[in-house]
Amino acid sequence: MICYKATDPATRKISELFCCLFLNSYMIKLTDNALLRLRELRKKNDKRFVRLDVKGGGCAGFEYQWSYANEEQRNDAVIDDVLLVSRDYELYLMGLELDYSYDDFESMFKFNNPKAKSTCGCGTSFSVGL
Repeated sequence: MICYKATDPATRKISELFCCLFLNSYMIKLTDNALLRLRELRKKNDKRFVRLDVKGGGCAGFEYQWSYANEEQRNDAVIDDVLLVSRDYELYLMGLELDYSYDDFESMFKFNNPKAKSTCGCGTSFSVGL
């Protein structure tokens, strides 16, 4: 999705606000387990946000990368007041559902990404079909 860029300052502000709300609502859906785990991680690391990035690499061409941040950048979407994602990655992440599962033997984030054409067995690497 490319947001409309108005030239009138008042219209541009409304357009940017709508775009921000739209992207934040539809770019990534967090399950209750994922939201709870992200909140735990930011608290444990004394940070305001957890950041999800997409980088070239991994087995399948792209990989998800995690980090922490105290401030959002101008181009960030803030998801549920806990997760930062740059709007630059919209093409790769639109519609993603992020889940977190755990049991006695392992715990992990699970990426259900409709944009991923294929994924690697590791679960953090993917390719896209444009």
